[in-house]
Amino acid sequence: MSNTALAAWLRLTLIPGIGGETQRQLLKVFSDPEAIFAATPSALRGALGGGMVERLLTHDCAKEIDAALDWATQAGNHLLTLADTEYPQALLTAADPPILLYVKGEVAWLNRPACAIVGSRNATKQGEANAEAFASALSSAGLTIISGLAAGIDAAAHRGSLGGALAGKASTVAVIGTGIDRIYPARNEGLAREIAAHGTIISEFPLGTPPLAANFPRRNRLIAGMARGCLVVEAAKQSGSLITARLAAEAGREVFAIPGSIHSPQSKGCHALIKQGAKLVESAQDILEELRWEHVVNPAAIASVREAETDPILIALGGDPCDLDTLAQRTGLAADGLLAQLLPLELDGRVAQLPGGRYQRLN
Repeated sequence: MSNTALAAWLRLTLIPGIGGETQRQLLKVFSDPEAIFAATPSALRGALGGGMVERLLTHDCAKEIDAALDWATQAGNHLLTLADTEYPQALLTAADPPILLYVKGEVAWLNRPACAIVGSRNATKQGEANAEAFASALSSAGLTIISGLAAGIDAAAHRGSLGGALAGKASTVAVIGTGIDRIYPARNEGLAREIAAHGTIISEFPLGTPPLAANFPRRNRLIAGMARGCLVVEAAKQSGSLITARLAAEAGREVFAIPGSIHSPQSKGCHALIKQGAKLVESAQDILEELRWEHVVNPAAIASVREAETDPILIALGGDPCDLDTLAQRTGLAADGLLAQLLPLELDGRVAQLPGGRYQRLN
């Protein structure tokens, strides 16, 4: 696409008050943005109100257009429109597809079979471990993992899927709620660089857009729309992840949820989803079977999980945090012997020590 044509697409997205529905209506009438801006005011009034026509024809966004075109000349940066074959085709069957996307990284990942993994920003260690393990397993089976680059579950899902990317398997797509030149939260800047190198970051928001609260629910519809299914790992009752799950269900995607302790606030949202019909999952294989995905999880990974399930300490820990005295009662071991067996499990990443002398199983 020429810069002149691309500038017209950018201009259409940068005019205040001309939202996605109006943009698509104009494209339906005039075929492409260049034709829209070449149309007479009277022709435009047939598709828009009078005030909107004046705004469409007079709003000056030349600086923003030049900045975006310059950004797109840098290595790994792309501007994709509805007219591009690389545009995520799954979004065309979802509600409110953006007419232009800012893309950083490998565009090919945008049209690969994918599963979304979302959850709480204030995740537990167990939740993050679950998200990372599920993402790693699904990625090793050939699915791209989509999430929102938020703290907590999102970041863990991206980390897990990057292992698959480095092994030549499916990678990860981060859909962000800011301009693509801004990363939020800042602590994820290093992770974002890894994703840009081995996966893809996308945004529908113009360059420089700050982290505005209203933009993140809008971002969620893209996460839901691009994936075959959506897994919620942890979510409180009012979690934004439930918005993603609802949008996924409305778009005809499968919704999955990992159950947790009835005492954990971070499990309430998942339990509510399961009550509403989301599929309860205990392993990545559950998701692959539901999605009728022909690949299977790495047998070595399954064997590792089964081996861990036979460890008496891990069995005694169960799913909830447990203090040393209770664990000693469950196992019949003395405290010193118990500590000696917990240490290698901690070093191996299977157990975490929590404040107050409690321990929690991680996988």
